[in-house]
Amino acid sequence: MNDIPLSYFLIVSALLFSIGLSIMLLKRNMIFVLMGIELMLNAANLNLIAFSRQDDQIQGLVFSVFVLVIGVCEMSVALAIILQIYRHFKNIDLGAEKSRF
Repeated sequence: MNDIPLSYFLIVSALLFSIGLSIMLLKRNMIFVLMGIELMLNAANLNLIAFSRQDDQIQGLVFSVFVLVIGVCEMSVALAIILQIYRHFKNIDLGAEKSRF
């Protein structure tokens, strides 16, 4: 049943998490920062699904659905905030002088 070893899932998940973290730390645009956060959430979901597949239990799948729902809610609120910031400052870069509060 388990054709792919657990270590492969963990390696891919670690790569996704590190790519998301590097995007979040290096990019100055808010949209890219949100994309990095989403990659990190997907890496956590991959871990949850891999461990639930290993134990043949459904708790990991249920937790991953909750993480996806929370991520979607977070992204919708964050995009609404970004749109309001853009309307006010005409810029969404994080370090720009024009976007100081």
